[in-house]
Parts: sequence; structure tokens; C-alpha cells
Amino acid sequence: MLDVSRLARDGIATIQPYVPGLTDDELKVRYGLSEVVKLNANENALGPSPLAIEAVRQEIQSAHHYPDGTSGLLRQAIAQFHAVSENNVLVGNGSDDLIKLLSETFLEQGDEVIVPFPSFSQYSFGAAIMRANVKAVPLKPDFTIDVEAMVAQVTDKTKLVYICSPNNPTGDVLMMDAAQWLLDRLPEQVVVVMDLAYNDYSLRADRVQETEALLADPRIAFIHTFSKLYGLAGLRVGYGLAHPDLWSYVNRVREPFNVNRLAQRAGVAALADAKHRQASIEHAQKGRAFYQQLASELG
Repeated sequence: MLDVSRLARDGIATIQPYVPGLTDDELKVRYGLSEVVKLNANENALGPSPLAIEAVRQEIQSAHHYPDGTSGLLRQAIAQFHAVSENNVLVGNGSDDLIKLLSETFLEQGDEVIVPFPSFSQYSFGAAIMRANVKAVPLKPDFTIDVEAMVAQVTDKTKLVYICSPNNPTGDVLMMDAAQWLLDRLPEQVVVVMDLAYNDYSLRADRVQETEALLADPRIAFIHTFSKLYGLAGLRVGYGLAHPDLWSYVNRVREPFNVNRLAQRAGVAALADAKHRQASIEHAQKGRAFYQQLASELG
């Protein structure tokens, strides 16, 4: 029998496929449960916005039509929400899609990617498919991201540096001054990706976030998701904010219909629902306070 490994591109065999957690249905069958509450996926306990649910109900009637290949309406809504130009916005099939697109755009075999460790696994996956080398920089003893150590790892082969804030899984928040310190010390060939998937849950006013000055720098990309705060994990939609010149190259490797109709409409509706957004933030804050109190009582 033919050994398929001989046909696969070099480096593919060393990639470990992502193994997601068991689904609700699988857990029910395996353990004989009628109800399941999963905490490991960081899903929104309140579910989607009622406006998003209604938008999906309406849009399903047009499922026989292809989606807008540019996600135009959603990009408009995101641009308005962040007070930026539509040209600053790129929409993806979840933030995972954007990470993969950035890898395909900027990495070649032998390039280097610097990531904090532990952090979101998809950064390393994007590097692996392009046969780039990952430099994982351990967190400090207090579990904060060691930006000084990350800068020290930069060489002329470094192409991407990832920062997750708040970091997944430790929750460390990168402050704006630390982010600026990092950016000021990186050479021009390095693209910095700030993953802000959980940024809305942070209480720190001085946390890193998009500014007009940062978006004017074509070396910086900020990525967001609708999976957490907006409760749309099952629809797979995320977005990035960056200088238009950066997206002009990423768009060359992006699939033309990468975000489905339902996800696009749900995203627009979710952004319009300020009440649900605030309720989701407050619910997470209450949960955090509860666990902090419980941990304190347990010593």
C-alpha cells in the first residue's frame, strides 16, 4: 500500500492536529447526563444577543445565496464601532482564520515566530504549517508576559511576535506602556499581532488597545473574536484591525467566502446590542469575584 506520508508536504507529519474538547452531546452519552455546563471553552454563559438570534432567523431564508465575499456590512459595523475606516478591518472565519492568514502571508520556511508560553496554541500552529520556527518565551514567575525576554529573542529571521492580552490561559493583561516599549524595540521586518479576544473583560483602563497612532503603523495587527463576549462561538466569526497596507497582502491569501451569511448578519446585530454586551461583561465580573472569594476562603 502507498505510504501517504511520501505525498505530503515536508513538515506536515510533525504537526499535531488540534484536539477540541468533547461536545455537549458526547459528554451526555459518555457520562449519562441530561444537562452539561462546560467551563473549559470560555463560552458566554448568557448565549448570543437576542438581536443576533433574530438576525440569523431572518438571514437563513437567503442561505441559498453566496455570502458577501468582503463581509461589507459587518466591516462597516465594526469600523463604526471602533471609529476607524472600513479599510482598517478584515473579517475572518473566527480569529483562528486570521492567525492562519497572517502566517501564510508573512512566514516562510526558517522564519521565526516569538510567542509567550503558555498562551493560545494557534500561534504555534500557524507557524508550523509554514515551517517557521517557534520561540516560546516563558512567562515571569508572577505569570505576566515577559516582553523584555521576548525582545531579547528577536533576530534577523523573526517575522511575527504574538501577544495575547488578557493572556489565554493566565489572564495577564498587557499595559499600553509595556506594549509601546515592545513596539519601539522591534525591527521593521517584525509584524506584531495583539490578540485581544478577552480584552473587553479587563477592568484596566490602561490596558493595551487600538489607537489611531498604533493603527497608522503597518507592522501591527489587532485581532478580535465574536466567540466570547458576543456569544457567537458556533458561527465562527472574528475580525482584525490594522493598517490597510497590511490587509492588502493578507487579502491575497484569504478565501473569497470565508465568513458565512449567518455569521455576518449575527455579527452586525451583536455589535448593535449594547445591553447584551454590558450584561455579558457584568456576568463575567460577578463570576470572577465569586471565584476570587472562594479561592480566598480556601486559602
